[in-house]
Amino acid sequence: MPLLQVVLLAGVLLPLSAPPCSAATDTVSPGNGLAAGGRLVSNNSKFALGFFKMNDSSVSPGYSSPNTYLGIWFNKVPKLTPLWSANGESPVVDPTPPELAIAGDGNLVILDRATGSVIWSTRANTTTNATAAVLLDDGNLVLRSAANASAVFWQSFDYPTDTFFPGAKIGWNKLTGLNRRLVSRRILLNQAPGLYTLGLDPSGVGYLAWNSTVAIQSTGEWNGHYFSLAPEMIGVALPTFKFVDDEREVYFTYTLRDEAALVLTKLDVFGQGLVGTWMEDRQEWLVHYRQPLRPCDVHAVCGPFAVCGDGDGDGDAAAEPACGCLEGFAVSSPRDWALRDRRHGCARNTPLDCVTDKFYAVQQLVRSLPHGAVSVQAAASRDGCAQVCLANCSCTAYSYGEGGCSVWHGKLYSVVTQQQQQPDASSSSDGNGDVLYIRLAAKDVPDVGRKKKKIGFGIAAASAAAFLGLLIILGLVIWKTKGRKKATENAQGGIGIIAFRYADLQHATKNFSEKLGGGGFGSVFKGHLSDSSLALAVKRLDGARQGEKQFRAEVSSVGIIQHINLVKLIGFCCEGDKRLLVYEYMPNHSLDVHLFNANNDRVLDWSLRFQIAIGVARGLAYLHTGCRDCIIHCDIKPENILLDASFAPKIADFGMAKVLGREFSHAVTTMRGTIGYLAPEWISGAAVTSKVDVYSYGMVLFEITSGRRNSSQEYTEDGDYSSFFPLRAARKLLSGEIGSLVDANLHGDANLEEVERVCKVACWCIQDSEFDRPTMPEVVKFLEGLSELDMPPVPRLLNAITGESPTSPVRYYI
Repeated sequence: MPLLQVVLLAGVLLPLSAPPCSAATDTVSPGNGLAAGGRLVSNNSKFALGFFKMNDSSVSPGYSSPNTYLGIWFNKVPKLTPLWSANGESPVVDPTPPELAIAGDGNLVILDRATGSVIWSTRANTTTNATAAVLLDDGNLVLRSAANASAVFWQSFDYPTDTFFPGAKIGWNKLTGLNRRLVSRRILLNQAPGLYTLGLDPSGVGYLAWNSTVAIQSTGEWNGHYFSLAPEMIGVALPTFKFVDDEREVYFTYTLRDEAALVLTKLDVFGQGLVGTWMEDRQEWLVHYRQPLRPCDVHAVCGPFAVCGDGDGDGDAAAEPACGCLEGFAVSSPRDWALRDRRHGCARNTPLDCVTDKFYAVQQLVRSLPHGAVSVQAAASRDGCAQVCLANCSCTAYSYGEGGCSVWHGKLYSVVTQQQQQPDASSSSDGNGDVLYIRLAAKDVPDVGRKKKKIGFGIAAASAAAFLGLLIILGLVIWKTKGRKKATENAQGGIGIIAFRYADLQHATKNFSEKLGGGGFGSVFKGHLSDSSLALAVKRLDGARQGEKQFRAEVSSVGIIQHINLVKLIGFCCEGDKRLLVYEYMPNHSLDVHLFNANNDRVLDWSLRFQIAIGVARGLAYLHTGCRDCIIHCDIKPENILLDASFAPKIADFGMAKVLGREFSHAVTTMRGTIGYLAPEWISGAAVTSKVDVYSYGMVLFEITSGRRNSSQEYTEDGDYSSFFPLRAARKLLSGEIGSLVDANLHGDANLEEVERVCKVACWCIQDSEFDRPTMPEVVKFLEGLSELDMPPVPRLLNAITGESPTSPVRYYI
């Protein structure tokens, strides 16, 4: 269940520190309460319970909320991370002194020590007043009989807040009606319940919902191993999942294979599910998974009449949504907005009068139209659609496009845009795509003659913005073409991503008859759209589990980005168990064909090789730093570098890609990729960064230079690795014998200055420590001659192969 697997967003955690330590026990008993500053600590020292406050320097330096909460957190993690809170709806407000105690009726209560009044209570049906509250080793706070530990009257696991503890249950007690579900917190500074819930419905299907009314995402039914719409579950290394549906209960739970691991599964205030592991050596949380991937994919994350912006693809990536108000609207509550509480969104500057109202075009291409559209079949044109909306005073917006006329009534939620430029509001052509027209009072509509304005984003609080798989796929289905002719037009014009019918792709590939290649996930076929000379490469994914995972990975990465050195995803097909991806066709195939195929008629000259090296570096630099999230390709090798008609390189095959939010520097993930291109830290099982791509790229540079695989037998004959090409290149650089490294098929026709530059970069890219490797933007500068490089040391790992002592490390510089 991906939404229950999810991960800590370290960038939005508040800069808290744990309350000071004092002599700790795991029990509160009658007469032995817990005051502010004290804590309970579980017997295994993993969890702590006590009173805490939230603070946030982003609101104001030194800002601290006056509210105090009782909560549970990881005892040994210095960054206080609330896992559960008791009194989110009834905080203790300064200067009230709180105390946790056992009341006369046996219930656990929070008291105002000054007045003795009860602020919060477990309200359990206790059968004795001789009770005790104990913090167990699994983080569960239980109220039980002091004489009989098995007589439990109340437990925190039955009332989760925003965190899913290992061993806890999410689901229903069919006998009592108890519904255990995760509920997001209202804002970062407030432990009150928020708008997003994550749980199981009574039939056992998982869901993520907004305001308990709008379903955002479903997991499908349990198939014995994972939820049917969440095959990603099989790739999660740490937990063991369990699903139970009997006459008493229906619930989902998980356990950790390593009980000592500090793993956090959380639903954050912005409606994203997050999962992370605490890395003690780095003193930070490392991401495993996040769903939905883009903040703007969460319903109503910016509130009513607001806009959530994805940007144009090269803005900074942030953990929070980039929210602003629609034209003609302003922030409803600036104070709440500053605290990142967007529930109330934006309000009109001028009330509508229903008679003189006008429409204003919000955005040329809206990635996501508002929720709750009503289709109007009778309106056959844009003007007709506008008249239908004008005739109803409750109608607040309309759109006319391929799907016909859609109107909205009441508040608008979830308007998501990508482009910043405002279209000409006067332009009117039927079927002009997803243009949203909002209803405004006449005085709030900008004059057409004035300079076009950028969309009224006004990102008020400098919001740092950062399963996407299924959510994107479902969103894209609304773009389904109505015929092959429309698909051809879109494919040639590059407008959006096309949802193909399986029958159309079967026809386009002549029943998958012309196979271009294949791999572990499926096969690639050549095809043509009807009435078009446009050639396609259709990847048919095999295997219900791995094929589904790769399908989602590719759509959620290359499907939302564009770059001249990245292969273009034209569309996809998702029918039943059929998963196909449609790419632009690369007539010169992949780089390995030209480098390693002895029967190849054409040998790539050095100039082409050097340009290919630079192009691949630019593509990787864009993936790592130019997108909203850092995308780690995870499988850079010549087979995944395609060449177009002019031999320009395009990185392909994103089925193993890892998307890493900008708030994280590392990711823990299973080893993937191809042996021979894998970085040492990945092989050892350590957390990885984008530097694993840098390492693989360095290995590819050696092969571009030599024209042979690094693992070629001629380099490792009789077990002697002294001729292993990367090792040879590192040594020849030191001795100055660069010419001997060039592919013999070039007959010495190469620019030796460029060869030296390429080999230097390659040697720096394959350094043992990721910190000694350059970033891909730095690599681009080095190759283009905009920066200089020191002479690289021979990597210690390569020296170890031949038993020689390592050289002293030398840092590169710009």
